[in-house]
Amino acid sequence: MPASTQDPSRHPSQQAPGTTRTPRDLRRWRQYLADERAEAAVYRDLAGRRTGEERAILLALAEAEGRHADHWLALLGPDVGRPRRGDVRTRILALLARRFGSVFVLALAQRAEARSDYATEADATATMAADERIHEEVVRGLATRGRNRISGSFRAAVFGANDGLVSNLALVLGVGASGVAHATVLLTGIAGLLAGALSMAAGEFVSVRSQRELLAASTPDPRAREVLPHLDVDANELALVYRARGMDADEAAEHAREVLEGLDAGGAASRGPGADAPPPVPPDDVDEHEAVGSAVGAAASSFCFFASGALIPVLPYLFGLEGLTAVLVACALVGVALLATGATVGVLSGASPLRRALRQLAIGFGAAGITYVLGLAFGTTIA
Repeated sequence: MPASTQDPSRHPSQQAPGTTRTPRDLRRWRQYLADERAEAAVYRDLAGRRTGEERAILLALAEAEGRHADHWLALLGPDVGRPRRGDVRTRILALLARRFGSVFVLALAQRAEARSDYATEADATATMAADERIHEEVVRGLATRGRNRISGSFRAAVFGANDGLVSNLALVLGVGASGVAHATVLLTGIAGLLAGALSMAAGEFVSVRSQRELLAASTPDPRAREVLPHLDVDANELALVYRARGMDADEAAEHAREVLEGLDAGGAASRGPGADAPPPVPPDDVDEHEAVGSAVGAAASSFCFFASGALIPVLPYLFGLEGLTAVLVACALVGVALLATGATVGVLSGASPLRRALRQLAIGFGAAGITYVLGLAFGTTIA
């Protein structure tokens, strides 16, 4: 039976005698083998930069990729041939894993797992296809921890860079299209850079600080733990706390009873105020403050990235270019930067880098184009 039509759940050792092994099949199996080995190496490299539970999870993923490699080894048998290298994307991922081991690499690994062909590959087992789907979720979970840690500053950085690129390009093009002198365009661009960077930094600081204060106002007061040992098991308001946080009446009453009985069983009376009692409200799985980030970090990221983004459309004018030449060079530089920021957002969010890059480019050039047309119209009116 040809390999392309055989039962996908059949193990290599269970294949019927006389199975066709075309050169094309052998090349495909060898590439799968090389990719699995390369992915296992990526997870081992990442594990080398982690400790504790994350390290154990990554090593388990490497072991699973090793099982998949064994499948292709058994299928190839004596035709395994010389060791091959993984595909280009896997090799780049391996290089990044050895050099950085960051959330960026985990995001790329998540994308790599999502691209698995095993669901439609006749020579891969159903178990292998299921493994790859689950691996994507495992890596997603690992990457989420890192995304939460950087989300506040990352949001400010992306927003700042994109705003600097688009707003200053629009400002420079709009003023330049009105026909003013080269020195005026340059001065306008530099003023826009400084004013925008300071405004963005101040806005991010106030925004993040306000959000953290709002979250803090909704976070359970740790001092409430101190009074738990003194509550009456039969008549207390602890159940009301749980009901206010979303539990139904019966569930809240049961949970309050379990908490207080647990305190009694542990000899809470001897602990006194400040004892290590269970919190009145179960902790959330995600640290909301961590996801928001720090006000100072967000402000600094916003200032630096806005300034760096706003500098790009001014560069042609700084180097003495004028007129249409300066406009074209500024647009080209900003276009490259918009593609880079969009692709970075796509990678870290687990989405398509190309689609995010093109979306960023279209939005940025759309806004700048409108401003340029208005500048042309304004310049014509003045003339």
